[in-house]
Amino acid sequence: MKETTKILHSIPVDKLTGAISTPIYQTSTYVQEAPGVHKGYDYARSNNPTRKVLEDLIATLENGKKGYAFASGLAAIDAVVKLLKSGDEIVAVDDIYGGAFRLFTHIYQKFGITVKYVDATDAANVADAVTGKTKLIWLESPTNPTLKISDIREISKIAKANKALLCVDNTFASPASQKPIDLGADIVIHSATKYLAGHSDLIAGLVVTNTDELGEKIKFIQNASGGILAPFDSWLVIRGIETLPIRVKQHSENAQKIAEFLLTLDIVNNVYYPGLPRHKNHHIAKEQQKYFGGVVTFDLKIDDKEFATHIVSSTKYFKLAESLGGVKSLICLPCEMTHKSIPSEIRYQSGVTDSLIRLSVGLEDADDLISDLKTAIHSLSKKLSFTS
Repeated sequence: MKETTKILHSIPVDKLTGAISTPIYQTSTYVQEAPGVHKGYDYARSNNPTRKVLEDLIATLENGKKGYAFASGLAAIDAVVKLLKSGDEIVAVDDIYGGAFRLFTHIYQKFGITVKYVDATDAANVADAVTGKTKLIWLESPTNPTLKISDIREISKIAKANKALLCVDNTFASPASQKPIDLGADIVIHSATKYLAGHSDLIAGLVVTNTDELGEKIKFIQNASGGILAPFDSWLVIRGIETLPIRVKQHSENAQKIAEFLLTLDIVNNVYYPGLPRHKNHHIAKEQQKYFGGVVTFDLKIDDKEFATHIVSSTKYFKLAESLGGVKSLICLPCEMTHKSIPSEIRYQSGVTDSLIRLSVGLEDADDLISDLKTAIHSLSKKLSFTS
């Protein structure tokens, strides 16, 4: 069965009514036949039929055993970290989402969980960082925002050899493009806010596990901590997933054209996109991913925050906003937006300069998006007397 068919037919027809669209069970509790005797649902924090459809769906798409839906991507990350205890250690990719860095560093380190950040584009760096205390290896591939690619299969071997869990944030690739569990990951997380939902209209997070046992641990944490996804938002994510393969394909085709365009500009210093042969670990991305994704980042030859601000404030179709993965194109300046919580010296070490600009390439016509960027960059070029 092909991926698009699998997605559409993994969403069940409602057994009660035959509804082809998943019903929204907007209820807080369920009537029981006798104390403790019910139809599998007792309280909506613990279980909800609409949320269950989404949880089963994401587990199927990721080729995992269990899936769980949370109120945000960070709530999903939080649930995974709660598998650890004081004295445990995380080895994490250095170019990490700012929210994850904030959670690891400012919340969990004070509870005795330490974090090491490494350049995971070379699996040897991960192997060198692992100690007897390492219980979790945390990857994003591609990373946010410089789109670094890690060899998930090779790093999974390191995790297993050291009896550590490997968790992969698959937000940027999505299961339409990459399946980390097939590559050896134990846990996959998503900010479903992004490509899975796909329309910039909700906040959601998902966790998928490769075993039932690990899934039960996440389920306990979900129920005990209570950071669940609401029924209506669950339905919106289900609806978004129905068109996921088509959207990811078009996002990626547009992004490839824009990345190649940016390479032609004198004012641009680096262009980060896994679909470019010059991108580090392009060959690994080709092996791991069906598509190269809809995010492109670039920085300027003059690393100046003011110049980058001029560009992100001058586009018409690229809207200045945080987040990514929606049908409409977005542009942001990570140093002042998504990654502002990361100290500048740490940002720079991972490649997030003051002039780094992140593009979430939408579904508009690629020529219109290129024209939009050309106009904004040309206005800065004139200001700086560059020829582009």
